[in-house]
Amino acid sequence: MTDVDKLFAAPLPQVSDFVFDHNVARVFPDMIKRSIPGYPTIVENIGVIAAQYAQPNTLIYDLGCSLGAATQSMRRHLRSEGCRIIAVDNAEAMTQRCQEYLSAQDSMIEELVPASVVHGDILELELQPCSVVVMNFTLQFIAPERRLKLLSSIRQALLPGGVLILSEKFRFTEPAVQHHLEQVHWAFKRANGYSDLEIAQKRSAIENIMLLDTPQAHLERLQAAGFSQAYNWFQCFNFGSIMAHA
Repeated sequence: MTDVDKLFAAPLPQVSDFVFDHNVARVFPDMIKRSIPGYPTIVENIGVIAAQYAQPNTLIYDLGCSLGAATQSMRRHLRSEGCRIIAVDNAEAMTQRCQEYLSAQDSMIEELVPASVVHGDILELELQPCSVVVMNFTLQFIAPERRLKLLSSIRQALLPGGVLILSEKFRFTEPAVQHHLEQVHWAFKRANGYSDLEIAQKRSAIENIMLLDTPQAHLERLQAAGFSQAYNWFQCFNFGSIMAHA
């Protein structure tokens, strides 16, 4: 059962860096729904996009899968025969609960695309040939100096006609734009029941581990990684998602 996110509701003597532990896993669906504007639209359409580009008898990767929302969406939409999804995350608390959610989905819906959950580091993963790769708010937690190598390995693994779906929180170089989008994001969180204390403490917890890029930096890095074309397909405030074609 998912609990309401109250992790930062009380004043903390010291705010530690954010960790994807069992406490976070327990409240994660509520946290994400109330924190990321446009998240349901992104997740549902990851399934739609994956169904458009998945090739029969190929692998599909969900890298940094957390609780498997993108994997569940792809399983609802995919119709290509012989596909298999591999969902990977380095937080054991997340992969354990992800497996539970996928098992529950199996019990409710017949003939779903097979999906396996792997507890591991996506930076150490040896990617096999695949037609779709999803990184849904994952790259922002990877050390910046390791991002290009990871994207290059994804590009090399993608089959001709394959696609990477990359969702991220963005930063903006224009100070006024950054300010306005931050303000409306915090207003979104307040509208979803978070207090100013919760917003401030969560921001302190995550600022050292979630290092953001501009949309342009993402597109330039994807080009450097060898993708033929990359563009934003969705943006809501300072959150968005990019499609990058092999």
